[in-house]
Amino acid sequence: MARAENKVTAGPTAQMVANLARKLRVRKGWTQEQLGTELGFSGAAVSAMETLAQPASDDMLVQLERVLGDGMDIFEDARVPVRLEKFPVQFQDYSLLEQQALALRLYATFILHGLFQTEAYARALIGGGYPPFPEQRVEELVEARMARKVLFDRNPVALIEMVVEESVLRRAIGSEEIMRGQMLHLAQCARRRNVTLQVLPMNCGLSGEHAGDRGGMTLAETPEHDHLAFLEVQGESLIIADSAKVSTYAHCYAKIRAQALDPRESLGLIEELAGEQR
Repeated sequence: MARAENKVTAGPTAQMVANLARKLRVRKGWTQEQLGTELGFSGAAVSAMETLAQPASDDMLVQLERVLGDGMDIFEDARVPVRLEKFPVQFQDYSLLEQQALALRLYATFILHGLFQTEAYARALIGGGYPPFPEQRVEELVEARMARKVLFDRNPVALIEMVVEESVLRRAIGSEEIMRGQMLHLAQCARRRNVTLQVLPMNCGLSGEHAGDRGGMTLAETPEHDHLAFLEVQGESLIIADSAKVSTYAHCYAKIRAQALDPRESLGLIEELAGEQR
């Protein structure tokens, strides 16, 4: 996911949640501390949500529905749009596409794709980037990235393929402990029936050719069976719907996949790398 604005901004859904939660709290005659006790959060967290200093987390929305929702599903229905609003603007359209996709084919060239990142890896990556984010924004982006993982267990199941450069697995993000945890998580993902994971080795092509030398890509199939491509570079992103262009990217991806290790060999390499991180 691309880096973007260096400030926290509350979207319209987060504002609606804050206003509604405050009104329902006042109607019950509760203080922020009392509502926090009911929710399992601190009074300060409730205050931050109501003042939009920190928009409601996904977990807080679940608890708000339980405590204040009164069976209307208002806070439940707000979970997806609030999550989208936390992403950088240029990522929001793709995020919705990702969550609805029937199938995704991913090619990761510099860092692991966000769907496969552990929380620790994502925090080290987002927190260590430039220009730097405030800690509050880092945590917001980490939470939003982790929420994307619901795709793995969605019904109907999504089919997810990823070809990842070997250099990505060897590039240290954070500590050795973080990388070991990331490799173990990646191995678990590779064993999922709806996931195919392949590693593109350093010496990938015959005579030195490299089908993926133009950078990473995401190919998505929508519920309507349309095929789209998504590209990101330097904080900018682009969704491509032109069928001829998407076909070209698909052929390129097929060549990249052909140059990669097979899934069994790839899992073996990932497990070997996990064992090296002690």
